[in-house]
Amino acid sequence: MTTAISPRDAAERTEPSVRFAKIAADYTNGSNHRGSTKPHITLNPDAFGILSLFEFRPETEGPLNALAEVLLRGESTLTPGERELIAAYVSGLNECRFCFSCHAAFAAAQLPEGMALIEQVRADLERAPVSTKMKALLKIAAAVQEGGRNVDENDVTAAREVGATDLEIHDTVLIAAAFCMFNRYVDGLATLAPDDRSFYARQAEVIVSAGYRGSPAET
Repeated sequence: MTTAISPRDAAERTEPSVRFAKIAADYTNGSNHRGSTKPHITLNPDAFGILSLFEFRPETEGPLNALAEVLLRGESTLTPGERELIAAYVSGLNECRFCFSCHAAFAAAQLPEGMALIEQVRADLERAPVSTKMKALLKIAAAVQEGGRNVDENDVTAAREVGATDLEIHDTVLIAAAFCMFNRYVDGLATLAPDDRSFYARQAEVIVSAGYRGSPAET
């Protein structure tokens, strides 16, 4: 009988703190992940990120925003701020500057500790002042970001031991998987992202007040 070797057994998992890049460090305002001001396809030059893609392919806007609404603002024992934190964390691990900046702002607007907490989680999850349950769920999200098969029973057991429910574990995996898709969609077409923090703050105001279904704000 042969025994399957998990990805974690085959290679040591890299710590998320090591995988976080200094997003936007070398970029000019309105550039993409390549430092260019030219997306791979012709998009509205005055629109950014996924909003420019919604304009290009408007049939996708409703379904993708509906998914974001359910995952990040629907009924859940995780708060909207906590779920936005998962989205921002995964986007940061994927080095998607636009999505990280958006969802970091969305999380900060809905968490009492604001942006300071986002930066602490990004810098060192183990020392960040979040609950042990949230740390366990973020570790599951990081495993999904590396590859779905990197989530193992130890991850799930650890989350359950600190109070995570099956629904919270399910939704963490789905949020992480969905944001891998969103990140690759945004960066795969080399969409543009502003460096102006006020842009993301304005988007956060819209999301908090109207949600994803009620506005054309960025996903």
